[in-house]
Amino acid sequence: MNPVDPLLGAVSNATAQPLKILFVLTLLSILPAIVMTMTGFVRTVVVLSFLRQGLGTQQAPPPQIVIGLAIFITVFTMAPIYEEVRQTAIEPYQRGTISDIQALETGSIPLRNFMLRQTRQQDLELFYVAARLPLPDQPDDVPMKVAIPAFVVSELTTAFQMGVIILLPFLVIDIAVATITMAMGMVMVSPQMLSLPIKILLFVLADGWNLVVGSLLQSFR
Repeated sequence: MNPVDPLLGAVSNATAQPLKILFVLTLLSILPAIVMTMTGFVRTVVVLSFLRQGLGTQQAPPPQIVIGLAIFITVFTMAPIYEEVRQTAIEPYQRGTISDIQALETGSIPLRNFMLRQTRQQDLELFYVAARLPLPDQPDDVPMKVAIPAFVVSELTTAFQMGVIILLPFLVIDIAVATITMAMGMVMVSPQMLSLPIKILLFVLADGWNLVVGSLLQSFR
């Protein structure tokens, strides 16, 4: 046995440890971006923002409540994905059966599959064409650098589609109230002041929060 080999191994381990710490710190620094772009948070927060804009209540509910609700809905929808990552990557890594690189690669598979289920074909092709890459034969061949931006674009598209559906009833109420006030000669009265309680009343009677949150949950299945 070469007596230099143990020394080289010790130097290699001593060098790898700071690199692992640097990698973990880097991962923690981009964790908010991961949560916002690789989960259902984008769709949820945009749809809830459209809802508040449609109601016209301005600061009710406050932005902190909207973001908090979006976070907890995201946690609820991503719970099965996390459980799969925990069983396939985190627990084997803690037992020492796989390395950290293998854990990272294995753990990214359920997340990538989730993103691809929500990604439109044309958005995926857009980034493949931009990167000048050949189209994959199967989902496992899609790299994360393509899956993530395609997923975000698809989520924004879906969120805006849901937002339009939410805004249309409120727009009809605004137009109806504005037409009635103009016909009655109430020019000095703001139509928004009259339409706001009507929109809130109809939203409460229709159990609007249940419908919106239920639609968001159903959209991720």
